[in-house]
Amino acid sequence: MKKIIDKVVAEMNQIILGKELEIRLVFTCLLARGHLLIEDIPGVGKTTLAQALAKILGLSYSRVQCTSDLLPADIVGTSIFEAEAQEFRFHAGPLFDQMVLIDELNRATPRTQSALLEAMEERQVSVDGISHPLPDPFFVIATQNQRFHVGTFPLPESQLDRFLMRIKLGYPDYKSERLLLKGENRHDMVKRLGPVISAETLKNLQEQVPKIHVSDAILDYIQDIIAGSRSNPHQYLGLSPRAGISLVKASQAWTMSEGRDMVLPEDVQSVAGAVLEHRLEPESSNVKSSGYQAVEQLLRTIPLNQ
Repeated sequence: MKKIIDKVVAEMNQIILGKELEIRLVFTCLLARGHLLIEDIPGVGKTTLAQALAKILGLSYSRVQCTSDLLPADIVGTSIFEAEAQEFRFHAGPLFDQMVLIDELNRATPRTQSALLEAMEERQVSVDGISHPLPDPFFVIATQNQRFHVGTFPLPESQLDRFLMRIKLGYPDYKSERLLLKGENRHDMVKRLGPVISAETLKNLQEQVPKIHVSDAILDYIQDIIAGSRSNPHQYLGLSPRAGISLVKASQAWTMSEGRDMVLPEDVQSVAGAVLEHRLEPESSNVKSSGYQAVEQLLRTIPLNQ
């Protein structure tokens, strides 16, 4: 399994330069059957990452550009009356692809955001009282502008909690940026990509993740992290039980990507930032990067129970 995962990551590294850790976190999120939120400035490769990953994994792909007038039916689909058949037939929206990029999610209205996040959670949609299952595998990558951007509707804490991970790609390092400036257009490179693994292989990998062993000592460590966030006076909200479950799942997926069958403390620490940062609400909204600082503080102060 590690060879398969390494092959996917290596192929992605040819497209998204200098971001191996972020790419591994993205694939970890996918293996854990979670959904991903990327919060960053325009132009750092968010769309390219999603397109390349879909091609490499052989998944059907669609992109939704969010605007303030986007309606839930625009992404979910709608029933249309067909005169010849004399009946309403459901026409699926872009949400029915295996990988969906929701670009600038916080430009959509709260109503549309809620419809999307409900579908992500339930993995099905209901239209006119009829349930329509979403494909398997199903992975949403949503991008979000930073909060100071004009014309945005920030996601409330309850909706942020639906994303297994949130990451930032950030600027490339000097060497990687020079290669981007000198190299071939990334969109042309993505067009030539072919599947490295099949969707069926990906499903098999996802099914192996829950089998990764998590010892009682690791569960104690994770519970101590969760409890530590709740007793922090500088945090407006502590971590919920869902955050603990998410941390366990992400740690198992990361462990499998490393070719091991038992979670170690280092695995928990590797994914903790991406899993927990967006779930920690600081007491003061003026503190920058407070989520990551809170996670780092938790990891420094919570002892390992061996």
